[in-house]
Amino acid sequence: MTQSARTVVPLVDVARTPCDPTTGDETNSDEMTSSEENMTEGSVPLPPPVLPAVDRGTKTRFAAAVSMITVSWLVLAVVLVMATVRVQRWEIAPGEAMAVSPRISFEVPEGKESNPPQRHPAENSIRFVTAFGGQLSALDAVLGWIDPHVQVDTYEEHFGERTPATSRRLGFQSMFGAKQVAEYVAMKRIGLDARFTDGKIIVNELVCAEEPAAESACRVLEVGDTIVRFDGAEVPTLAELTARMKDRAVGEEVELTVVPHGKEPDDASAREERRVVLMANPDDPSRAIIGIIPADTRTVQLPFDVAISTADIGGPSAGLAFTLGLLDDLTEGNLMGRGRVAATGTMSPDETVGAIGALRQKAVAARDAGVTLFLVPAGQSAEELSAARSAAGRGVTIVPVATLQEALKALAANGGDPLPRP
Repeated sequence: MTQSARTVVPLVDVARTPCDPTTGDETNSDEMTSSEENMTEGSVPLPPPVLPAVDRGTKTRFAAAVSMITVSWLVLAVVLVMATVRVQRWEIAPGEAMAVSPRISFEVPEGKESNPPQRHPAENSIRFVTAFGGQLSALDAVLGWIDPHVQVDTYEEHFGERTPATSRRLGFQSMFGAKQVAEYVAMKRIGLDARFTDGKIIVNELVCAEEPAAESACRVLEVGDTIVRFDGAEVPTLAELTARMKDRAVGEEVELTVVPHGKEPDDASAREERRVVLMANPDDPSRAIIGIIPADTRTVQLPFDVAISTADIGGPSAGLAFTLGLLDDLTEGNLMGRGRVAATGTMSPDETVGAIGALRQKAVAARDAGVTLFLVPAGQSAEELSAARSAAGRGVTIVPVATLQEALKALAANGGDPLPRP
């Protein structure tokens, strides 16, 4: 067996210059050194770079901020909705204390020869005080319940048996009557000729028995109706209606001709016939009454016209303030005395001052206007007077008065000038 000869080739290290596989160009060996060293036998690949850890507290604060922003937007949306949605709630809230003198003007009607008296505009005019009473939004209702000086009423508490439109109309009618009485009382006080002329018979309130009959005025008439005939006879004024009611019996049926509320009283085509059963007077059961309380529609006749601008303000509570304001403007001197003076209370032709509503709210309005002396009706309850004094604070002196003369005495004690003799 022969053995074949083998050629031994020695191992020789050949230096190779690496080439770029894409271009075929040689690359620098120095650039490969780091890669070759890393690829030696037993080498391990380098781990990826470690990112900095996120602080857990930062995550918590970010989540809390997002939650707060979300809640804030939700609360804002709820508030906006509550501010725009009206609810069945009405307020009695503090209003304003407004000067009387800038609202007064005197004129001579066409055809009259007399001249208005010399006017002495008051620099320190007395103020009449109002209270707000509008319908509330849901937000206003919540704020009203929180505010100790705001009274939030339901529909029944605020209007009773009336509608909002009827209450508003009667408020304007009451304001008109208050101005007429104030003019009458003020002119008589300084010796000018003044007298009342009766107006139409307009139903202001209805008197209802515990169980009113089907044909009682409570069921047959409505607030705002104008009575023009009684059993076929014209009754243009309350005095004539009263004369027709003489010797009538309780339970007797009468025929009334009325013009419904909302129609012109002089429109003959609007007249309607109503059968009404007379009821007993609650104060005197032996005397028969129709069952109505008429509105004060009297107008005062003066040598000149007096206008007191009240815009859209209603109610009779400014009567005392209007009377004092007219007296101050028609006489020389400063009737009010020191500081700012406000007054509230109805005024009667016999110069008595009547009680009013919302005294606490009006006391707040007087305080906010910088009033120092506030004349109020003596007929208010002790509880109402105490609440008003608490609401007004120590800066406002509240003086109850029962008559115009008592009001003038309180003003004199405040440094006011006395009225001249008529």
